Amino acid sequence: MITNACTVDGVRIGIHFSKEDDSDFLRLVVSHISACLPLSPYLFVIAITGMSLTNAGSDGCVSDALVICGSDADDMQRAVLLASSKFPGRVDAVDNTGTVIAQAASIQHIGPSSYHEAALWDVLFNSVHTHNPHSPPPGSRSIDQILSDARARLERMTPQQAYDALHDPTYPVPVFLVDIRPAAQRDREGEICGSLIVERNVLEWRFDPRCEARLTIADRYDLKIILFCCEGYTSSLAAASLHELGLWNATDIVGGYDAWIAAGLPCQ
Repeated sequence: MITNACTVDGVRIGIHFSKEDDSDFLRLVVSHISACLPLSPYLFVIAITGMSLTNAGSDGCVSDALVICGSDADDMQRAVLLASSKFPGRVDAVDNTGTVIAQAASIQHIGPSSYHEAALWDVLFNSVHTHNPHSPPPGSRSIDQILSDARARLERMTPQQAYDALHDPTYPVPVFLVDIRPAAQRDREGEICGSLIVERNVLEWRFDPRCEARLTIADRYDLKIILFCCEGYTSSLAAASLHELGLWNATDIVGGYDAWIAAGLPCQ
């Protein structure tokens, strides 16, 4: 663990998945880490995948454990709270004597899966990472940047272009005009004739050809999916999300529903 650790803000962090279920052995590991790093700040997680370390809970489930050991009590406490948020409602007990042991009944088969490993690395990183809470964290982007990046990937359409594509029988691929606005907006503002209603919160599930919850029409990746919202902001982000699924012809209407109405195109 020490050899493979990485350093974040001067603190060594690392994860190890262990099948060892001997509590005396685990205490020896924790003691050894402390002896090897007497002056170095560190925070490690040992995920125990053995089943006999802990007792069955009230629901009859046997819990695996996370041993969180570190040089700073505040770092360990943050790690416990973050781990609880990663596995909500699953922490049976927390022992704050020396090391922190979080027992989670619902992850008794915890192991080096992509989710578990990513979740635990996120716990460690955010437990030791310090920054000014009023300054943007490194790597973050403003909504203006996110929107600009999303639109750079799209071939956006004017309302007239969208209307023409929708009514062109010679268009090379199937074209669908999709209204992603919530019901309250549709009731208040009206709708566009010939559009499908797929609200934003289920959009990816309805159009991913690999998803069991997809629409029947979403059986190919070259669909021309033209999204619109009220003013053309949310629709740009949604279209970029469809690109992530491989639907590279997805796009949106510049100005959204408001621009469609202003252009005098059919609505109801």
